[in-house]
Amino acid sequence: MDMPPDALSTVTDDALLVLYANGDPSAARVLTTRLLPRVFAQARRMLGDDSEAEDVAQESMLRLWRIAPEWRQGEAQVTTWLYKVCANLCTDRLRKRRGVALEEVSEPADPAPTAVQRMQDRSRSDALQTALNALPDRQRQAVVLRHIEGLANPEIAAVMDISPRAVESLTARGKRALAALLAGRRAELGYEDDTP
Repeated sequence: MDMPPDALSTVTDDALLVLYANGDPSAARVLTTRLLPRVFAQARRMLGDDSEAEDVAQESMLRLWRIAPEWRQGEAQVTTWLYKVCANLCTDRLRKRRGVALEEVSEPADPAPTAVQRMQDRSRSDALQTALNALPDRQRQAVVLRHIEGLANPEIAAVMDISPRAVESLTARGKRALAALLAGRRAELGYEDDTP
């Protein structure tokens, strides 16, 4: 069975790996498009070398394809498994390169957001905008002015030509509606990963 890639865009990593193991090459393409940039970015940060990072990223993905038939859906996250494999491959290369023990290899400091963080931030921003667009106009305006622009209720009341009490009502209803619209997307947007 070869499903069109568009039909697989919302399928979880876990399910895509199972589909690939069951013979769907489209699942492999979607999963590669989704995960390879993340693994490459991780390897590049650890190794500081694009060429080596490409090798590690490709080897990490090959190992993922090899374990696909034994993958037990729901036991682990595909990304967690893949990041661990990538980290181990990078550590092996660093040991060989430097001839030192793992404990002596320091993590490179990079204050800039990672590619994964930038993609996640973009996904979160897009999801919020889509949810905001679904709100009634007045609720959207009140929520944006209060929670995104940071205006106080009296300022919003002046902008919208309504009472501060009406502003409170609009923002409260808007926040509840946003919460309902985004409730099922926490994992997809990476919020489960943010909790300790």
